[in-house]
Amino acid sequence: MRENTIKGELKIPQHIAIIMDGNGRWAKKRLMPRSFGHKNGMERMIGLMEHAFELGVNYITVYALSTENLKRPKEELDGLFDLIRNHFKQYFGRVCERGVQLRAIGDVSLLPEDCLQILKEAEAETAQYKGKAINVAVCYGARAEIVRAANRAMEKGETLTEESFSRLLYTEDQPDPDLIIRTGKEVRLSNFLLWQAAYAELYFSDKMFPEFSDKDLDKAIEEYSRRTRRFGKTDEQL
Repeated sequence: MRENTIKGELKIPQHIAIIMDGNGRWAKKRLMPRSFGHKNGMERMIGLMEHAFELGVNYITVYALSTENLKRPKEELDGLFDLIRNHFKQYFGRVCERGVQLRAIGDVSLLPEDCLQILKEAEAETAQYKGKAINVAVCYGARAEIVRAANRAMEKGETLTEESFSRLLYTEDQPDPDLIIRTGKEVRLSNFLLWQAAYAELYFSDKMFPEFSDKDLDKAIEEYSRRTRRFGKTDEQL
């Protein structure tokens, strides 16, 4: 089933993925360091997650740090890692106490050891929860994820189908995203969930991520609700 129940006139996506773009530009416009934007972005991310779960969304994937982002200046990366060190447990604890599983997806071995440990502890503490999940894409790249899955299949000597290949991805036991939202005026996927996004509805916002409000999320879901998802069929077949 691709969607949850209708809430009023809205079709609530079962899985929303968010490319949280514009934190640094939002901070720069306010003559503040990029780390200020990332901290405000994390706070906004948690608020959006809480709102989405209240609406009936079951799975949320957020693009926190791409493999390409690892090429950014050391000062900015240190600021991002400090967010994990100093705020991750506090912020994500608010959401996960609702019975939400947390999963870090990507090549997390590239993280500093103490940050990796924090993520692994959060995964272990929430592993028993089923049916609701947050995927934090960190040190993540979709092409690398696909290559990883292909290598896993070769190691097992598997002949692949679309279904068996999907089970080799980081999101192996989860539905594909129904709706992908990108903030920050950019109109591209930037190596995010390329396999899983095959039939996702795309929504782009000009707002920088720290200013993307709960009402903006409602607006995105309203737009999603107006779209007809055919999955290759005709209107008459739906």
